[in-house]
Amino acid sequence: MSTPGNNRRHWELWISVLPFALLLVLFLIGPMVLTPLLTFQETKLYQLRWTWSFDTWSTVLSNPTYSAVLLRTVWTALLSTIVCVVVAYPVAYALNTRLAAWSNQVQILIIFAFLTDAVLKTFGWVLFLDVHGVGNWLLQKLGFGPGATNILFTPKAAMLGIVYNLAPYPIFTIYLSLARIDPDLKHAAYDAGASKLRTFLQITLPLSLPGAIAGALLVFVLSLGTFLESKVLGGGTKPLASELIRQTFETRVNWPLGAALTFSLVLVALAALLGLVMIGSRLRIGAAGRETS
Repeated sequence: MSTPGNNRRHWELWISVLPFALLLVLFLIGPMVLTPLLTFQETKLYQLRWTWSFDTWSTVLSNPTYSAVLLRTVWTALLSTIVCVVVAYPVAYALNTRLAAWSNQVQILIIFAFLTDAVLKTFGWVLFLDVHGVGNWLLQKLGFGPGATNILFTPKAAMLGIVYNLAPYPIFTIYLSLARIDPDLKHAAYDAGASKLRTFLQITLPLSLPGAIAGALLVFVLSLGTFLESKVLGGGTKPLASELIRQTFETRVNWPLGAALTFSLVLVALAALLGLVMIGSRLRIGAAGRETS
């Protein structure tokens, strides 16, 4: 039975939630609904015309340039994700084991580097990888020939920038998974005669995979939207989808085409999210079975 006091608390709750709900609708749900609607419109003389048509989608699906850019973006995101996880796992493992006494200090340094502006870090790599930069100078001192780091304005330099900017995500997710592993499980394996390698492969690695999956998901989704690294470090020779979308909206003023490319990229991200969530759920079920056995 409702009372005046309960009704008052009910209205107070709705009033307190209303501003956040409006912000959510205006800045998240609204653009998500508007983006697919724009794909069925047309532009003429740089003006948006609300005439329902499939011409934009036929252009996207028939033009090999757009499919090549999208495939290049997905491939770059996948490769960046793999490299980030491979680089992040030893760092997270060291923070949890060998560097446990210095874990807080190292994490602060990683967070400091992570919070540094991405533009500043990216242009810092330009100075480092330049022919007359610090990288070549160091390699020449070590005996390498001139131009040893001649990768600036290539896809390799863009990949390096993406990995450097996004590696902190899997480092922390993997570290948290490693920190949650019960030490008694490893002690029991040692008591049963298992070696360190076998203990790592059968206990530590499987139980830490959910953290690796979470970090991989973050890196993959974020790398799909990167454009600074490919434009600055890669020289813009092979643009990614985010740069193509920016040019379509700003330079060409073709909002329907930009919305179609954006929606295609969102669909790819959602498909990857679904796949990684399914893999992560299976890994959690397997990890729970190992912990209870």
